[in-house]
Amino acid sequence: MPPAEHQVHVSYGVARTGVPSAASFREWVNAALAGAKRRRQAELSIRIVDAAEGRELNRDYRGKDYATNVLSFPAELPPGVQLPLIGDLAICAPVVAREAVEQGKPPRHHWAHMTVHGVLHLLGYDHMVDAEAEAMEALETRILAKLGIADPY
Repeated sequence: MPPAEHQVHVSYGVARTGVPSAASFREWVNAALAGAKRRRQAELSIRIVDAAEGRELNRDYRGKDYATNVLSFPAELPPGVQLPLIGDLAICAPVVAREAVEQGKPPRHHWAHMTVHGVLHLLGYDHMVDAEAEAMEALETRILAKLGIADPY
């Protein structure tokens, strides 16, 4: 069976300096979907945000008044509606850049990690319970390894 054609829409709410291209985000999304064995077509949007927009989204949707690295908004389709839409990601450029420096990681690797992490959330993976966190982290590590990226943990 040929690989599914996934639709990844990327928009930038920040200057593009130091921010990966849409092609990179598509590569990372496809790797995450393949690693999670998502064979059907999937569609999602990624918005790259600044700290103000990231903080506003995190405050409005999670009740936390600070910008975080990635926010995942899984699609909530009405019963019976069959669309490939899996949801939206908001990735905060200044937070990802700061964390990469703090963690001593190449920025591109941290961008890839945050993208894979967010996509897995859209697919229902979570890390609120230790066992689920371990499974999610192991899957992220395997996906990133296939991209030539070291274990982020």
